Amino acid sequence: MSGEKPPPIRLWLRELPLLPAIWVNKARRVKPGELKRCPREGQPVLVFPGILSGDRATSLLRRSLDAAGFRAFPSTFRLVTGVNEETFAQAEARLDEVAGQCGCKPVLVGWSLGGIIARVLAQRHPDKVAMVVTLGSPFSGDRHANNAWRIYNAMNDHTVDDPPLPDDPSVKPPVHTVALWSRNDGVIAPECARGRDGERDVAIEVPARHFAYGSSRRQVAEIVGIISEQLARIDDS
Repeated sequence: MSGEKPPPIRLWLRELPLLPAIWVNKARRVKPGELKRCPREGQPVLVFPGILSGDRATSLLRRSLDAAGFRAFPSTFRLVTGVNEETFAQAEARLDEVAGQCGCKPVLVGWSLGGIIARVLAQRHPDKVAMVVTLGSPFSGDRHANNAWRIYNAMNDHTVDDPPLPDDPSVKPPVHTVALWSRNDGVIAPECARGRDGERDVAIEVPARHFAYGSSRRQVAEIVGIISEQLARIDDS
């Protein structure tokens, strides 16, 4: 895979009207009848938000997972600005807390940069993770093939090319790994969110814009359904 480029400006501009829906996620109503039920009642899911957001942004997704029979947990991140040792230590502590509280392995779901956190967690601690699902996460290919790298560089004491962690997010974790990607994504190049063969077990194309992964009720319902179907697939294998 070569020659990846950031999504064109016309797609980026289409993302902006979705921001208000993310900001009011906590007040939005969930419709349980639209959701595919979890094949493992009470299966824990730990959800990580993307850059310049926190758990408020994943509220609709988490409440939808709860309504479908999962048990969703926030990351406890107030605002994600990048990935460093402190951020990752917090993520590892949260994984331990959720796994210990539930007595079983949680599914890790990460939106955008949160998916990189989820993948590296599963690389380091596969014995604590049931499955990884990334939502438009740039884990593969050129780290400049997105419309967020300049923001990342400006907000951190390192660049996307020189992260302070030694882990390579493109390496497939030794657990079932699912990558959701969209050719309508205005932030992340589709190739980078889809990944190469061997970097994930399953790549699923969805029609979402990047900010719709957690703000569109229709897209959230599709995500819940995919997580349910992939868990059932694991159980049947």
